[in-house]
Amino acid sequence: QVQLVESGGGLVQAGGSLRLSCAASGSIFSINGMAWYRQAPGKQRELVAIIRGASTNYADSVKGRFTISRDNAKNTVYLQMNSLKPEDTAVYYCYAELARFPQNPYLRYWGQGTQVTVSS
Repeated sequence: QVQLVESGGGLVQAGGSLRLSCAASGSIFSINGMAWYRQAPGKQRELVAIIRGASTNYADSVKGRFTISRDNAKNTVYLQMNSLKPEDTAVYYCYAELARFPQNPYLRYWGQGTQVTVSS
């Protein structure tokens, strides 16, 4: 069984910072990409940032403000969020593409989500 557990969400004023963490645990052979998505009320879930190896990609709305990083030894992905805006308010979900055993396919896993609220 595999779990993705997020932490670090909360309430912050506009212009502030938060750091999200997501640790993958359980029977894991290999992790390919890890990412953060978010979903605001009444909106579709959207990709915020993704990291595969040394390659990263960001949504245009967060470029220059958010930084995704990864600790492969800990199977953990981070999202450093600076200069937060009220429109960043959403539930943030961790995502991982991982194989549980050798020669198994890479499957998609999601965390339970963590709320980020930015007040104006």
